[in-house]
Amino acid sequence: MPANLPPVYFKIEEEYRSARTPEEKIACIEEMMSVIPKHKGTDHLRADWRRRLARLRDSSEAQKRTGRQVSPFHIDKEGAGQVAVIGPANVGKSALVAALTNATPQVAEYPFTTWTPTPGMMPIDNIQVQLIDTPPLDADHVEAELINLIRRADLLLLLVDLQAFPIEQLENTIAFLEERRVIPEHLKDSYSGDRRAVFIPLLVLVNKTDDEDMDGDFEVLCELLEGEWPLLPISVAEGRYIERMKQAVFEKLNIIRIYSKPPGKEADLSAPFVMEKGGTVEMFAGKIHKDFLEQLKSARLWGSAAYDGQLVGRDHVLQDGDIVELRT
Repeated sequence: MPANLPPVYFKIEEEYRSARTPEEKIACIEEMMSVIPKHKGTDHLRADWRRRLARLRDSSEAQKRTGRQVSPFHIDKEGAGQVAVIGPANVGKSALVAALTNATPQVAEYPFTTWTPTPGMMPIDNIQVQLIDTPPLDADHVEAELINLIRRADLLLLLVDLQAFPIEQLENTIAFLEERRVIPEHLKDSYSGDRRAVFIPLLVLVNKTDDEDMDGDFEVLCELLEGEWPLLPISVAEGRYIERMKQAVFEKLNIIRIYSKPPGKEADLSAPFVMEKGGTVEMFAGKIHKDFLEQLKSARLWGSAAYDGQLVGRDHVLQDGDIVELRT
């Protein structure tokens, strides 16, 4: 019996042949399996792909068990979110990460000093966010694994240099990302491309806004771009607008901070639990311990409550800064 495979299968198979990492190959096989018709003519084909998928997964699990990282581009997420700092060469990515975290990437005036990613932790009030300095996005030098790192990030910070053709830098970087199926989230509604594209929140940091004169240049840039991009001024060298940038990162990560209050005691306001916006009392209980989740009856709430100590149910939606006392 003929297989009668749909055209989309051959497109995905071609992507599989060009995939360079186990993760990419696994994703392609899973997608191919979803589009292969299920009948006797495809039994052998589906069995062959299942065997390949099993081998790839076994290999991936074996690498995890040995505790080895496949490459320096595989960075475990830490803190309240993973933020990749991206952009062309010599715009200040390494200097930004060095200034805001405990990381020590090489910083120099000449381009291409960063060849591997460097993670560090950036404090935002009482939480920590992971920043990753990345090599320049240059078609002649970029590693395929760097694209995988970018695709896994929770947020992208795209740096451009206000004093060195920022519009060209922005447009070239966005085109580079789109060619590799990485699309800024705010363009999702107008995008009708490859269904395997990923949509990631993105902020454009306009570096070297060093003084009030440069503030005027930044305003001109905003007018030229007509509000198409979420732009923020910043000066790594002078430390200008750093706190504004941190708050924008917090908002773009779409997270809230929730504090636990043991019965009869004060809440520890120095160590919040971090949740996605829209999280409920039930989700909060599950983050603390599975026993709370199973035995939870209600909770008392301070912060966004109608009054301090208000009793709320499991499905109550929490807000940033809420204090919760779980009742079992």
